[in-house]
Amino acid sequence: MCQSKDQVVQLPDIKDIRACIPPHCFERSLVKSFSLLVRDTIYAALVGYAAYCFLPVYDQSVMSVLGWIIYTFVQGTVVTGIWVLGHECGHQAFSDYGIINDTMGLILHTMLLVPYFSWKATHAKHHARVNHNLDGESHVANTRSGVEKSYRKVIEFIGEEGFAIVQLAVHLIFGWPAYLMFNSTGSRRRADGKRYTTTPNHFNPYSELFPEKLRFKVFISSLSLVAWCCALFAAGTTIGFRTVGLFYFAPYLVVNGYLVLITWLQHTHLEVPQFGEDEWSWLKGALSTVDRKYWAPVDYLQHYIGSTHVAHHLFPSLPCYHAREATKHLKEFLGPLYRYDSTPITVAMFQTARDCQFIDSVKGEQYFKKVKFVN
Repeated sequence: MCQSKDQVVQLPDIKDIRACIPPHCFERSLVKSFSLLVRDTIYAALVGYAAYCFLPVYDQSVMSVLGWIIYTFVQGTVVTGIWVLGHECGHQAFSDYGIINDTMGLILHTMLLVPYFSWKATHAKHHARVNHNLDGESHVANTRSGVEKSYRKVIEFIGEEGFAIVQLAVHLIFGWPAYLMFNSTGSRRRADGKRYTTTPNHFNPYSELFPEKLRFKVFISSLSLVAWCCALFAAGTTIGFRTVGLFYFAPYLVVNGYLVLITWLQHTHLEVPQFGEDEWSWLKGALSTVDRKYWAPVDYLQHYIGSTHVAHHLFPSLPCYHAREATKHLKEFLGPLYRYDSTPITVAMFQTARDCQFIDSVKGEQYFKKVKFVN
């Protein structure tokens, strides 16, 4: 990390930050975006074809099970790249044409069981209010009073390491659907500043997450998911549900895990502040983002979303294929304000689950703490 919580550095103007990046980095190319989509689709098809040729669906031998596990993680890693391109659509970074962006975003996200327009709305709020303790979206910090007692009981029973493993499993397996269905780790209050009166979710057009003007689009998102689920069910009745589960749903779970992991690690760190509304500003929140060092093949397949996340939060519509170049200029310009952690991801995820458990209050400038283990 280049900046610690003890440093006080004057924040630059966003116009000056933008000026440090070459203008061509903000140019969007429909041809380039589609070429990346074609690339990722070919990769996914090749991985799927290899599994079709060499991995028998109903063989339960050790080698077969091992082969399917490898396929699941490789295909999940590849398909996360397709998810990232759908994410580009949500930020209008895929092309200069809104109708193309939303059409492609709806198709790509629906095929990955994501309600596109619903997610687009709340993800925009994530960017608009990042690291805000009340209005932030996804991975909003727990408070000490909310979790310390229950966490301590679990830690005393299974130990700190066991607790970290449980935290990882809960986050990576259940985190994404829990967020979509129950607003888990989502904002604490509505857009009008009032607390939610019901449990928000991303599928109900009348959810308190969305203003009235978005209800029809949310309905379209949910209807598209119903249609896609019917298609998957039809595929199951035709080629077998086990086949659909192995080829589609197993990698889908890996994609979900990546989505949670990327967002979680980009905004959760012992030295990254979380702000109450008395301290928060948009630029403070955007700069409270950490670039991470991912394994090179994973970074490549996922369009460098994890290692260029600072640039993405400062300029969400900057295309992913220019993000590495933009990051080089941002690192030089921002100096100690640029956050980067070279800790290997497998180590970082364990440390985050073990050490970043709560903040003291939703007010002021807060930093993550962990429940102290008592023998």
